[in-house]
Amino acid sequence: QVQVVETGGGLVQAGGSLRLSCAVSGRTDSSDAMGWFRRAPGKEREFVAAITWNGGGTYYADNVKGRFTISRGSAKNTVYLQMSSLKPEDTAVYYCAAAPMPHGSVWYIHDYSYSYWGQGTQVTVSS
Repeated sequence: QVQVVETGGGLVQAGGSLRLSCAVSGRTDSSDAMGWFRRAPGKEREFVAAITWNGGGTYYADNVKGRFTISRGSAKNTVYLQMSSLKPEDTAVYYCAAAPMPHGSVWYIHDYSYSYWGQGTQVTVSS
C-alpha cells in the first residue's frame, strides 16, 4: 500500500521560513515525479511546485517563485519544500503528491497527473 506523508507544517510569522518534508513509501519504483499543492480556506486546490524524478526539472507557481524551493532528498521518493518570505496568503493545507508517469508539457500543474496523495499538513502564516 502506497503512503504519502507530509511533515513540517506549523505556525510562522510573516516573513519567516518553514520546510515541509514528504516521504512516499510502498513504491518499488523510485522514479516518480513529485509535486506540492495547497488549498487555502474557501479556495480550490492549487499547484505550488513540482520536481522531475531525477531533480533535473523544477516548476513553480508564479506566486511562490523566488520564495519557495523544491528539492529531492537522498532517500528515494522524498521531497522537500523550503518556504521563505512567507506571507499570510500562503496559509493553507499543503499536499504532497507523486506522479508515476507524468506526460505533457505542463503535466505538473494538473492534479490528475498525480496518482498518490498525502493527507496534507497545515501551514499558517500570521501577520
